[in-house]
Amino acid sequence: MRTSTALKLPFTVQPADDYPSSDGKPMAETEVHILALLHLLSALRFFFRKQSDIYVIGNMFLYYREGNNRKYKAPDIMVIKGVDTTIRRRSYKLWEEKVPPCVVIELTSAETKNEDIVTKPALYASLGIKEYFLFDPLFEYLDEQLLGYRMVEGEFVPIQPDLDGDLHSEELGVILSIDDSLLRIVDPQTGEFIPALEEAVAQVEQETQRAEQEAQRADSAEAEVAHLRALVEQLTKAANQ
Repeated sequence: MRTSTALKLPFTVQPADDYPSSDGKPMAETEVHILALLHLLSALRFFFRKQSDIYVIGNMFLYYREGNNRKYKAPDIMVIKGVDTTIRRRSYKLWEEKVPPCVVIELTSAETKNEDIVTKPALYASLGIKEYFLFDPLFEYLDEQLLGYRMVEGEFVPIQPDLDGDLHSEELGVILSIDDSLLRIVDPQTGEFIPALEEAVAQVEQETQRAEQEAQRADSAEAEVAHLRALVEQLTKAANQ
């Protein structure tokens, strides 16, 4: 039976206040959108896992006007530099954090297309967000499946894709690349996809299995050498008799 002792967590939880962390509405997106969001979130968090001042979060309320809990957006993905990542936030309030997201990524859909293209860019630019990306997992709503904008002299200008159609994020130091219905993160140093959580786990399992196989082969080789040495000793003794 569980005792009624106070729960001690290894991190700080932001206290509840007058700014809700939910509007009570469920995520009304397709499975494709949800999987694309989860993949992108986990890949970015994996890429920045060793940097304690880069906060990557998804579908969290971003409040931008103190005293008005109706002035918020909930970006699909936002990345913030220079904040404490050990705090488990209920929402992100600009006047408390004093740091806007450097990058916002929206996965557009039929319900969000107009807002993603018209309303949000103007707001995000006014908040000081430096890069804004739009990805259409189903490629049904945008003229290009992936669009990017970068802040130049106070306004967003389009980021030109490279020859492969990929977009380079200066703020994140990564390449954004389309892989069917997923937006993949590419490490520019290696040219390889950054793994999402399930891919990272699979890689660890494969590496562990390879290490175990190599250890077994080493043990087998060592046993074979010992057997040959014993045989040589027996033959030498027989020859000297």
